[in-house]
Amino acid sequence: MPETEPDNVEQASVNNADVNQEEKPDLPDFDRNASAQDGNDIDFLKDVDLDVKVELGRTELTIEEILGLSNGSVVQLNSLAGDPVDVLVNEQLVARGEVLVINENLCVRINEIVPGATEKMAQA
Repeated sequence: MPETEPDNVEQASVNNADVNQEEKPDLPDFDRNASAQDGNDIDFLKDVDLDVKVELGRTELTIEEILGLSNGSVVQLNSLAGDPVDVLVNEQLVARGEVLVINENLCVRINEIVPGATEKMAQA
């Protein structure tokens, strides 16, 4: 009986080796891809066109009122100074922020990223 035990043990180890080989999935080499694209290298996005809008507010005007607009005209909006503004990318709301004036330029400081915005854009 001791002679048959090594055969069984050897057969079991061969079966375990086959199982281990089958369990290893064939994955891409992520390290190679990561080294090709450094952390700050976003050059591949330079030719992507995005329609970015910042909505300060809305109003309704008649055609007569629109034709009466000229340089220096003031259009009253439905939002107040200091209210958050919506940032839309390709007609999708992605963030909210506040308008700032820096060196006589209007800027938007992003205060909130809208939850789920990136998932919605990926599906579009």
